[in-house]
Amino acid sequence: MLVFAAFQFDPEAAKDIDELTPEKTGMTFLKVQMNADLLTEDLKKKRASNESFWLIGQPDVELRQIARGEDKGKWTVEVHGFDYYNPRTGKVDSGETNKIAMWMLDTNYDGRSLYPRQVFFPMAGAKDGWARLAKSLKAEIDQERIEAYRGTKSLPFELGDYKRVAVKIVDDRGIESLRTVDTE
Repeated sequence: MLVFAAFQFDPEAAKDIDELTPEKTGMTFLKVQMNADLLTEDLKKKRASNESFWLIGQPDVELRQIARGEDKGKWTVEVHGFDYYNPRTGKVDSGETNKIAMWMLDTNYDGRSLYPRQVFFPMAGAKDGWARLAKSLKAEIDQERIEAYRGTKSLPFELGDYKRVAVKIVDDRGIESLRTVDTE
């Protein structure tokens, strides 16, 4: 087993690590995100409950092509959750969708740069997320559209030239994880 530890993983590096499967290499490779408190000596907390390292799995996502209706031929992505290692219990816990603070969808991922074309705030309340931004900008908002951006299912979209999507989630503790899905 080989563990890669970083404060933040570049999407390309994360993808390269994820492609190193035990079937190909005979080893297990894990990504561990380090707590930013480790950067600042005076902010380190001495409590045993603080976690210096987090191990999070890729988001559990489903990419589907729409078969009927006005959006036939377009695609949608649904985020079902994610798994993470709990160092206190030594077990893998399921991070349900109610633990996702934000997720982003790149519908034409080039393998290097994430360009979010849709951004969602599943945990956002009526006065949070997009609604708060619209109020700050004193903009008129389509309340139905705002509700759609609170969910875990994307709006219909057309694939770009790369025929690959990327989904990046941020959980309720600020831990990020990326998953890419090829359609070909």
